[in-house]
Amino acid sequence: MGGIAERALAIAEEKFVAGSGPGGQNVNKVATTVQLRVDVFQIGLDPDSYARLKEIAGSKLTKGGELLISANEYRTQEQNREAARARLLSILEEALIPPRKRRKSRLNRVGKVKRLKAKKVRGTVKANRGPVKL
Repeated sequence: MGGIAERALAIAEEKFVAGSGPGGQNVNKVATTVQLRVDVFQIGLDPDSYARLKEIAGSKLTKGGELLISANEYRTQEQNREAARARLLSILEEALIPPRKRRKSRLNRVGKVKRLKAKKVRGTVKANRGPVKL
């Protein structure tokens, strides 16, 4: 993860824009919202990780292959920059972890019998529902 994270942060472009929302005069005067752009193809992800990244990023990933992260939860540029970088790293970290393979559950004979018995009971309960016959 270390190499990919460093590469992603190295090629990330930061742009500060005027924020929206509460903050009064500060919001109107200072461009505190940070937009972080990273070209995903330059990071060097393997195809499986890239597919997971596409799934995780959703609308944050542009058609041109750029990951766009915007952060404006803080009043200072530095805090928003750190928040955007942390978000980028968490998205990449999540994409690099392959999903666990599902193992078939093995039921013993007693377990199978219990399950079928419970199904039978549920079936009779449902069968007895309906209009009352006189």
